[in-house]
Amino acid sequence: MNRSLFYPNKCKLIIAYDMSFSQCFNDQVYSNELTLLKKEIVMRRIIGVVALLSIFASCKGSAQESKKESFEITKTDAEWKAQLTEEQYYVLRLEGTERPNSSPLNNVKEAGTFHCAACDTPLFKTKDKFDSGTGWPSFDKGIEGNIAYSTDRKLGYTRTEEHCATCGGHLGHVFNDGPKKTTGKRHCINGDALVFVPDSK
Repeated sequence: MNRSLFYPNKCKLIIAYDMSFSQCFNDQVYSNELTLLKKEIVMRRIIGVVALLSIFASCKGSAQESKKESFEITKTDAEWKAQLTEEQYYVLRLEGTERPNSSPLNNVKEAGTFHCAACDTPLFKTKDKFDSGTGWPSFDKGIEGNIAYSTDRKLGYTRTEEHCATCGGHLGHVFNDGPKKTTGKRHCINGDALVFVPDSK
């Protein structure tokens, strides 16, 4: 986008927004105006860059602030690495996501309870499990008090993240497209974050 300014003495000043072209018939008289306009363009660009950086920083901070809460079970990163498998550590401690249809827990229908793989806290019941067709173990509700929630903006939009209320291990996300006949919720959980304990055990 170009700006054209016409002055009484017929000096025409044309400034291209990317500062790639300028023309003046009386540079000595209007050099100050030219410099000021160039400075204005530079400042606008700087402000724009700063604004974008602020947005990204805000998103990153919002995604991380939820884990500042304290938990009953806390361990060092080295201790978690020693206790968990590589896949469990990736999901529970690094908030990763396993590949869809990769968890054997997708097919579990036996009565029982799904526990946190990191601290053994009971999280979900088989009776609340349903086939969402997404490729991840899905439940319409969790065990009240054992799951905590936070706001996740890592992908550029807001999601509700859920984690173990005892150790803070990341579990997955909850959405509002679950079975309407029950809760309407879909707890989309990583199988690597869970261990199944059958009732018969």
